[in-house]
Amino acid sequence: MKLLTLRTKNGTATETVAVRQDGGTLTEIDGFADVGELLRSEGWEATAKNAAGATHPADGADLAPVVPSPGKIICVGHNYRNHIKEMGREVPEFPTLFAKYQESLIGPNDDLALPQESDAVDWEAELAVVIGKKGRRIPEADAADHIAGYAVLNDVSMRDYQFRTIQWLQGKTWEKSTPFGPALVTKDEFTAGPLMTSSVDGEIQQSTPTGDLVFTPEFLVSYISTIITLNPGDVIATGTPGGVGHAQDPKRYLQEGQLLVTTIEGLGQLKNRVIKEA
Repeated sequence: MKLLTLRTKNGTATETVAVRQDGGTLTEIDGFADVGELLRSEGWEATAKNAAGATHPADGADLAPVVPSPGKIICVGHNYRNHIKEMGREVPEFPTLFAKYQESLIGPNDDLALPQESDAVDWEAELAVVIGKKGRRIPEADAADHIAGYAVLNDVSMRDYQFRTIQWLQGKTWEKSTPFGPALVTKDEFTAGPLMTSSVDGEIQQSTPTGDLVFTPEFLVSYISTIITLNPGDVIATGTPGGVGHAQDPKRYLQEGQLLVTTIEGLGQLKNRVIKEA
């Protein structure tokens, strides 16, 4: 299944609703304002499969971040060997973890705002894992049972702020900086492996199979759940491959007017126009 969070109009107000995509049709899953709320309900898969609410055309749909308000967004650094090499690091023994907050998320087609304070805004295509079942200290062999599915995410990074200190968070969770979606594709329809790319104005910057991870989704679910309980709707961003702008010579960063496109085969595409923050 493909599950999305659709923005709808109610007079002058914007509301959201969880929907299931079947080809060119979006079907409302009655009673759920977004995919995160759906995942927190008992029997969410059957509820989504059996939904028969109002329908909308998928073409031109105004989509919110697929899980707009996750309880946790845990990100993994240095998880593709080609990116580790270009950044001059060693392959890690353990995952490098940092956090984002829900205020950083934007929809798959929303404008990406360049903050006034940063001149080094970089792209980072990532495979996102979305949790569907609560767990603590989950054995790696059981981790797949706790994954609802996968989505596309771009961990857009403000490099000047990221490298002000040895802690990265301040460069990683800027308001409205992280496109996420377009859909949660359930785990029965996707396994890490297909190609992930990012492009800027049509020029490919990153192109690596999602199966080239140092730490797999299942390992990450197990490792992170050792530290903290994972809940339905939580998100794990599994890291970016080589091709980031910061590692190029000369360095390249996003500029006003450019179009950033992030794609994972089988999951969909993010298309975000770069604008100056108001």
